[in-house]
Amino acid sequence: NHKLKIDQEALEAIVQVADGDCRRALNFLETAAALVDESDEKREITPDILRKAAQQQALRFDNKGEEHYNLISALHKSMRDSDPDGAAYWLRRLLKSGEDPLYVARRLIRFASEDVGNADPQGLRVALACRDAYQMLGSPEGDLALLQAVTYLATAPKSNALYLTEKQIDKDIKATGSLPVPLHLRNAPTKMMKTIGYGKGYQYAHDQADGLVDQEHLPTELAGTTYYQPTNRGFEAIIRDRLIKWRKILAKRAQTNAKSV
Repeated sequence: NHKLKIDQEALEAIVQVADGDCRRALNFLETAAALVDESDEKREITPDILRKAAQQQALRFDNKGEEHYNLISALHKSMRDSDPDGAAYWLRRLLKSGEDPLYVARRLIRFASEDVGNADPQGLRVALACRDAYQMLGSPEGDLALLQAVTYLATAPKSNALYLTEKQIDKDIKATGSLPVPLHLRNAPTKMMKTIGYGKGYQYAHDQADGLVDQEHLPTELAGTTYYQPTNRGFEAIIRDRLIKWRKILAKRAQTNAKSV
């Protein structure tokens, strides 16, 4: 409740350290203010106090050290485990420790695809909107957008099906190399290409009443492989049921065509 003074040299030091970041400047100033001796009649923030504040902040948070990764890990795991309270707490800890809010926003965007995915496609929109809102508002107003995104993602249905799909495809690409695109899927802008079979036999899905075609879209060596396996959670359950329905229709059509041959 007592007024503090700050000399010009100390003020210039804060400006230099903050490098245009208002949040960093405020955090630094608050740390320094807490170090001012209550018994000091001058109650002045000096360069010496700023040096002590800088040391204290370095101990509290090192954005390249273990604590940085511990806090990020705690936030990520809390969201993955669908705990909005833990997620909100670790978000605030990160921000109060001086973490770049836009770094957190980028992690939320990644989380929305990796741990929520198609179980709630809206999650990615929320994460992107959170980043945009923070860029527009800055701190402290924009902090609430981060909190909104964190609690939304924490309470969204979860799926890592996209992550597993990516890993399995990358594994197969590494094992099989650059397999050729099947002829019927190739682009054929010239007569020469059409002559050698590019695009031949391609079935146009919109010509079918149900929009479904029975043709392979993977290289011959990987034909029949199922990569994307949606969970039964959230919107992905609808996708899962849709794929099951489509496969049954195509299987029945294949049987009918086989009998007619």
